[in-house]
Amino acid sequence: MPPVSQPLPASLERIVQRFQQISEPKRRYEYLLWFAKRLPPFPDEQKVAEHKVPGCVSQVYVTASLEQGKVSFQGDSGSQLTKGLVGLLVEGLNGLAPAEIMQLKPDFIQQTGLDVSLTPSRANGFYNIFQTMQQKALVYHLAETYLRT
Repeated sequence: MPPVSQPLPASLERIVQRFQQISEPKRRYEYLLWFAKRLPPFPDEQKVAEHKVPGCVSQVYVTASLEQGKVSFQGDSGSQLTKGLVGLLVEGLNGLAPAEIMQLKPDFIQQTGLDVSLTPSRANGFYNIFQTMQQKALVYHLAETYLRT
């Protein structure tokens, strides 16, 4: 029997369910591009090496902040489809506690059906973006855990 995957946070579950309702690959891409449009403008001064996602063909930037124990992400990419992936993750992960983000497995991308239509480099980019966001959450988790006074 395969291991039971963790239930997705409500925000990510809604996104996955919406993708599951779309049967045509072209419409899935349109929905992905909708996430790119929803991303707030990313400040140019934040487009620095420390915020760059490694291993992506496109230029991808992600920042994170912690507000009242919840992580808030911002991101951008030069490629619209990759920007859509960033937007999907920002929308799905914003407002979660660092520990919740760290427990997630990136296999929810398969549930969206996007994995079959993404090029290998874009799929790899998705995983790199996801890992970068998890690493940023880990920093906050460690700070919360070990810097409590």
